[in-house]
Amino acid sequence: MPMSILSRRRFSALVLMATTVMTLPLQAQDVVLRVGDQVGAERARLEAAGLLKDVPYTIEWSVYPAAVNLHEALKAGAIDVGSSADSPAVAAIAGGSKVKIAAAFNNGGRGTSIIVPEDSDVTSLEDLRGKTISPTTRGSVSHYLVLGALKQAGIDPSEVTLAFLAPTDASAAFQAGGIDAWGTWGIYTARTTGILRARILTDGAGINSGYSVYSATKEALADPARRAAIADYVDRMDRAYAWSQANRDAFLDFYSGFTKQDRNVVEPMFEEQTAYERRPVDDALAADLQKVHDTWVEAGVLTGDLDMSQFIDRGPLREATQ
Repeated sequence: MPMSILSRRRFSALVLMATTVMTLPLQAQDVVLRVGDQVGAERARLEAAGLLKDVPYTIEWSVYPAAVNLHEALKAGAIDVGSSADSPAVAAIAGGSKVKIAAAFNNGGRGTSIIVPEDSDVTSLEDLRGKTISPTTRGSVSHYLVLGALKQAGIDPSEVTLAFLAPTDASAAFQAGGIDAWGTWGIYTARTTGILRARILTDGAGINSGYSVYSATKEALADPARRAAIADYVDRMDRAYAWSQANRDAFLDFYSGFTKQDRNVVEPMFEEQTAYERRPVDDALAADLQKVHDTWVEAGVLTGDLDMSQFIDRGPLREATQ
């Protein structure tokens, strides 16, 4: 018997639905993207920008206090993707982590600072000679900053004491006077300058590359559904940064609440927190990552040769959702 008009419409709708599911892997209900998030900053920013309301897959969040912890989780396969500065990502890859750099943003080198107590006699980088400095964890972006700052000031690392501490331990040591200076970033800088009125000695511009890179496991990138989810997630972060730049007051209100600091404390951090721009994953990025690796080798943090161009994902990540 011929189909009724209503039956034909239902049949056409089913065909369209099936085609959509096949061509858009993000629509599958069982797609789960495991995202590593340092101090919960990315989730909070996405929520503030209203970009977590229509996610067509499930995000499983894991929060870490620092990049080293996030990269340990990536190496163990506990998460699929996570962002960090380029220096800890390179250190993790050199340490055997089976990840590739899938996306990159850059803020011009801002965002990581060396801070000193309000009443410290350290007023310039040259005054760090003979001091005890915590670069937070070994291989972190603040470790990279400290080494670069010492080099800029003509100070050999042997002329200072480097105390590698987890962020919470470094914060406690800073408050107790156990260290003279602290290389740190983001929320830790905001809270320490806000609560203790610490002074920023240098903000990283001109030393750090400014890259924030998304490292993803090879397994996740090889899975079409998770790859599409990673592409969508990174695009959402791109839109979140655009929202931050275009909505100064709303961003400062959000960041003040997130860091639990007065608005006047976080206002000077607006540029470093919102200047991120998407950069292509290409030969130029590989060359910048190679420079970071070679700097680590020169500093004795890493050994051996590594071709960083082998650890970037050149596939059409952004196009995976189109």
